[in-house]
Amino acid sequence: MATAPTYFSDFLSDIRLSDSQISDLKTGHSTLRKRLLADEDLAPIIVSTFLQGSYRRSTAVKPKNGNKSDVDIIVVTNLDSENTTPEEALDMFIPFLEKHYEGKCRKQGRSLGISLSYVDLDIVPTSAPSETVQKELCSEELVSESSIEEFSSFFTESDESDWKDEPLLIPDREADSWDKTHPLEQIRWTVDKNKRCNSHYINVVKALKWWKKVMCPDMKHPKSYPLEHFIGDCCPDNIESVAEGVVLTLEKIVTDYPIKPFLADRGVPEHDVFGRLSDEDYGEFYQSVCDAAKIAREAFDCKDLHESVAKWRNLFGTMFPEPSTKESNSVNGFSKRTEKTTEIPRGRFA
Repeated sequence: MATAPTYFSDFLSDIRLSDSQISDLKTGHSTLRKRLLADEDLAPIIVSTFLQGSYRRSTAVKPKNGNKSDVDIIVVTNLDSENTTPEEALDMFIPFLEKHYEGKCRKQGRSLGISLSYVDLDIVPTSAPSETVQKELCSEELVSESSIEEFSSFFTESDESDWKDEPLLIPDREADSWDKTHPLEQIRWTVDKNKRCNSHYINVVKALKWWKKVMCPDMKHPKSYPLEHFIGDCCPDNIESVAEGVVLTLEKIVTDYPIKPFLADRGVPEHDVFGRLSDEDYGEFYQSVCDAAKIAREAFDCKDLHESVAKWRNLFGTMFPEPSTKESNSVNGFSKRTEKTTEIPRGRFA
């Protein structure tokens, strides 16, 4: 088996968010959160703010074709969902946005979007959780930028924490109702899954997100989080390498899910993460997975490293390093490469 660890290390280093992109994200969300908490009209209704999405779960890959990085900010409020409509809740933020982000903001179905020259931001307001949960959501660790590896202490006591059993409610103005979501359970699940996969899980997600982004550019669905969720359901525990995780995840989809499945959302099991994915779109995705699984298996089983790396490059595109010369290959994947062999640092964007 050729797991090509140094090649995957370089590949993952090149597809993760760059230092400048991370800096842009930090600047964008830090400035926004400070402005929200300083706003005389909004500050009285804000309980806490914290980050969610692939940026927080350490599963983000760098954007392509001139697109910008994005980050989601959950704004926990003390608004009563029984007495405040979703439209009213979103409208409360409009004066703030017009003051600080005039011409760069828009009201969306469940959030408020801000498009800056260097980053996209989404404000996701929630209604008031219970008083106990409000206190838990003010945890310094939660409101910080802690990576999922650094989240361990917050989730160590999760079995005794009230937030685990209380999803947040976000405004769905199109349906005129408050909808359940559980971003903290999504983060907790990712932390736990990554541990069970010997810290390879988040990199399996990034590798397969990149595969879909680059090798299936015209395929709109599944979107980023539904794809990540599906990978999480299909990636086995105890994998020993990213290569193994990629192969087994793709093969699990092929063998077990020829028909679009119901994906129970983390913390809100009645929600189908694939609910907005049509059978036709899933069929297109499934066929692409079948093709990818075949290439991945050939690459993984190949005894010749040079040929194996060439096949991995065929799967992931030109960001995957080119194979070294035949003479420098070794079957264990540690070739005498002259190219960079960057190790993936631990932390949020590992």
